[in-house]
Amino acid sequence: MEGSSLAPSLKNIAPQQEYLLQGSILDAHRDTLLHRLRGLCDNAESSFEMFNDYEAVYTLRNSSTTQQNDPFLFRVRRALDHPDAADHIRYLGNAEIGLGDRRPTLVRACLDVACSKNVREFLTEMGFRMDHDYVARGVFFHKGRMKVMVYKIYKLIQPGITDAKNLEQLGNSHVVELSVVAPLGQEQIGEDMKNFADQLKPLVLLEKLDHKNL
Repeated sequence: MEGSSLAPSLKNIAPQQEYLLQGSILDAHRDTLLHRLRGLCDNAESSFEMFNDYEAVYTLRNSSTTQQNDPFLFRVRRALDHPDAADHIRYLGNAEIGLGDRRPTLVRACLDVACSKNVREFLTEMGFRMDHDYVARGVFFHKGRMKVMVYKIYKLIQPGITDAKNLEQLGNSHVVELSVVAPLGQEQIGEDMKNFADQLKPLVLLEKLDHKNL
């Protein structure tokens, strides 16, 4: 099954969009940012909500010679700190950014569903191959329907092994993400996110980043 034939069907069953802003902050300033977020977000009076996730990215190359550099991707995430929780498989579409797009956030199609533990074997049987994997550890906050995540990315020295001895942290900074998943056509979300992101300056600058251009 080719990626080009999968994509249209996924768009039909996933009338959801992810609105996203991303940035980074040096490790030395992380605690200052967390203090700021506790004052701005809904769970300010509670302790941080932690997460420790393993994510593997699977690709399916299109057989068309004109689309060799545009693989079809699925992301499979597992919570290492909650081993009994279901795995999640996620599809993210291409960023909807054009010359006339003045929206303040990146916007892309999004599908996220819980799945069984054998999803990796299932994807392999379908012809997908694991492209890369990593561990993300950090905290998250909520502000209304907005989700703010501050986390460190760890490279796996040997793929698939999440023991602490097999992890190697990448860089001396934390990723910062502000996101909302919502039905189509809710453009006001982008303005709300921009207004919230402005309150985090100058600690962190959150921007719409098209990963295909990185």
